[in-house]
Amino acid sequence: MSKRIGMKSMSNAATCWFLKSLLVVACLSSSAFAGGNNNGGIGNGGFNFNNVGGVKIDANGIIQNTSVEDRAKLIDFLKRSTKAPEGELGKKTEIRMVSLKGLEAAIQKANVKELYELPAEIRYLAGLQRIQYIFLYPEKNDIVIAGPAEGWEFNDEGIMVGKTTRRPVLQLADLMTSLQTARSAGEGQGISVSIDPTQEGRQRYSQFMRQVRGLSPQVLAGARQAMGPQEIKLTGVPTNSRYARILVAADYQMKRLAMDLKEAPVGNLPSFLDLMQKRRSTVSANVMPRWWLACSYEPIAKSGDGLAFEIKGQGVKAMTEDELVTAEGEVVGTGRKNPIAEQWANQMTEKYDELSVAETIFGELRNIMDMSVVGALVVREEMLRKVNLELPVLTGEVELDTPDWPTPRAVDTQCSFMKVGRNTVVTASGGVLVDSWGVADKQEESPMVGLVRTQADADGMSRWWWN
Repeated sequence: MSKRIGMKSMSNAATCWFLKSLLVVACLSSSAFAGGNNNGGIGNGGFNFNNVGGVKIDANGIIQNTSVEDRAKLIDFLKRSTKAPEGELGKKTEIRMVSLKGLEAAIQKANVKELYELPAEIRYLAGLQRIQYIFLYPEKNDIVIAGPAEGWEFNDEGIMVGKTTRRPVLQLADLMTSLQTARSAGEGQGISVSIDPTQEGRQRYSQFMRQVRGLSPQVLAGARQAMGPQEIKLTGVPTNSRYARILVAADYQMKRLAMDLKEAPVGNLPSFLDLMQKRRSTVSANVMPRWWLACSYEPIAKSGDGLAFEIKGQGVKAMTEDELVTAEGEVVGTGRKNPIAEQWANQMTEKYDELSVAETIFGELRNIMDMSVVGALVVREEMLRKVNLELPVLTGEVELDTPDWPTPRAVDTQCSFMKVGRNTVVTASGGVLVDSWGVADKQEESPMVGLVRTQADADGMSRWWWN
């Protein structure tokens, strides 16, 4: 049996494992987001919160655990300040239609300057939990997005989720970011985040670990100090957006699960270190596993007339590749996969549906991937031109103030130690890649999706959403 020293937490404390022989040091990003100022989440009301991914950030941009008392106050405020959905809006439905033309009009009719002054049904897109369909109606100058939906409420992390499914609902702020960045994502390198040690940090870390002869609290502190802050690199979306925070938080939580710095909230998802321990395996001192989350969709189903599209598939998968770290601290991809790292990635992919409920940041990541695929399709298929529709607020031509989330720049290093045989060092790098255009480019014709469009239209468009 292993003996643990320390505890899994969001602080700089390390998790230590003693087995019979080999020391594994798993270093990961930890606690500090530097820079930026934030004007909060939903209104002000005395609160200045920005809860994404189960953490909060203080005025200095530092991630902290939310205390039980603070969380209770937050939930109480959220419940009092947000009107619960009523009537049909609160009912569960397999397909709820949301008119982008109607949504735009509803936003303009509200006549507010800030996104979080809008009614909850607008901010939360009528309770949509995924986007499954896109329908074009040229005769009505409209584009409709559709998917499963239901009434919503805040969970114990302060995240808006479906009342029965507990899946996070889609948010207007993220849809706007997805539409506004779609063209540049296709013309550039897509949308991504990575959290990685610096070249200098890798060098210092390697030099430090070569001197280690035994495990002690001083080794924990020395390893963190040697590695230093890890860099956060964001591409394709505004760094102060909620979308960017979701990318960072999802990457952060994925690697905490992999490196046993966080207990999995679902069953049968052991950490990478647990799998190494079970198989009494090691990794080379200069070859490190890298994990990242990527889009996972089936080909887009498209009607013959190009007026209906269906987005199919789980949405997200975990991937891995070994990286070679040179003596100079540079990192080179090997094109190979550590079998145990690949096993962990496959297990996380298999558990993703469960994780999207138990750890809502993974559900939020899938939501923004769905919305980015929609954005790519809107641009690729020239949908606005085809239906002769303008969406000045949604596409950013008319400004609607949104919360200015702190820009994530760097995170401190957190370490996990395990002994198994001879000395080995493991560092966890990774990221998230949203290749929405790669998804949008893969299409196949299907008559069924056109039939769904016809049935949806038959229900009428008396308001900007309908079941």
